[in-house]
Amino acid sequence: MAGAEGTTGRGRGGMSAERRRRVRLEVSREASRLFWTQGLEATSGDQIAAAVGLSTRTIWRHFRSKESCAEPIVMSSVDWELATLRSWPRGLSLEDHFRAEALRHGREAGPVEREDIALGIRMIRLGDSEPAIRTAWLMACDQVERQMAGIIAKRLGGEPDDVEMRLHAAAAGAALRVLNERIGAGLLDGASPEDFRGTPERIARAVRRATGGAVGDPVTRGTP
Repeated sequence: MAGAEGTTGRGRGGMSAERRRRVRLEVSREASRLFWTQGLEATSGDQIAAAVGLSTRTIWRHFRSKESCAEPIVMSSVDWELATLRSWPRGLSLEDHFRAEALRHGREAGPVEREDIALGIRMIRLGDSEPAIRTAWLMACDQVERQMAGIIAKRLGGEPDDVEMRLHAAAAGAALRVLNERIGAGLLDGASPEDFRGTPERIARAVRRATGGAVGDPVTRGTP
């Protein structure tokens, strides 16, 4: 979740937005590993800084608290779903699109991206016992909902601030949250990835049901 500056703009201290995003993500990776292996309470800002090779003061320039360090890696666990929704062709059903994108992602995702997703799943699970980490996950879900409103509005020909679009986005976002939590918990409890082979279609069906069928079908009319 980079700052609001454009990718070629400059943020605090003359750092580009892209550079700031990369630093935040690397800090988040190391912090999440520490949170998972030794616990939130036992992890200090100094330890996070040492793990990533930065000063503690630099850490606090990028994050408001040690718990907030989990936010970028938590967001990475849903980035694929958001990217899939943004690229949804008008002529495809959501089920067909999610199925095709899951196959493509399985072929193209590199080891770093896969590890980021795995760390995100662990942080979501840690949120069950750590309210501060749960807050990071709920903030990510809020970002998903806000972006979903724009995606759905564009597809249905509405405005992102319309109550109907917001309600569809809230329902679809809740469906994604529940499935991410359930699937992540299953994997961490020892379930085989094979048990979740139909997950992309399941996600699409959940969004369709949550929105009362308003989101899911191909769109054949012209672009609004």
